[in-house]
Amino acid sequence: MSEINSGFACSSNHQHCINDALAAAKALCREQQLRLTPIRELVLRLIWQSHKPLGAYDLLPALAEAGFNSAPPTVYRALEFLQEQGLVHRLASLNAYMGCNHPGKEHSGCFFICESCQQALEIDANPIQQTLNQQAKHMGFSIHKETIEVLGTCPTCLANQDDA
Repeated sequence: MSEINSGFACSSNHQHCINDALAAAKALCREQQLRLTPIRELVLRLIWQSHKPLGAYDLLPALAEAGFNSAPPTVYRALEFLQEQGLVHRLASLNAYMGCNHPGKEHSGCFFICESCQQALEIDANPIQQTLNQQAKHMGFSIHKETIEVLGTCPTCLANQDDA
């Protein structure tokens, strides 16, 4: 399973990111003998189209336009499936979802989130995870799940501030 390229500055071929995410999702579902239903695929496509975290209610109009049931439970079920399969991450601080750059790989999520434009970037959290595990072990604490969200300003927004 390959990693999906993403960042604050996506390559000029944005469709490539979407195609990679969908191909990874299809491969993962095939390997796990799971169904990537049309609505699940559409929700994943919509999330990857923006490179910004999207809330469930952001997705509803596009679902309705595509002819799907646009009730909140429908989108939440699709998001839950995608999250359980490691295809999307939920960012609690934004109550929103973004595509996972490492689908099918066990990893901790660490995200840089721009407070100005709301773009988010997933980074390799392995060094941070190792430190957390050492501290937890020292304290006798058992970590079940962690997601680290770092709020700040992305390079584009910083440059725009400097230009102002």
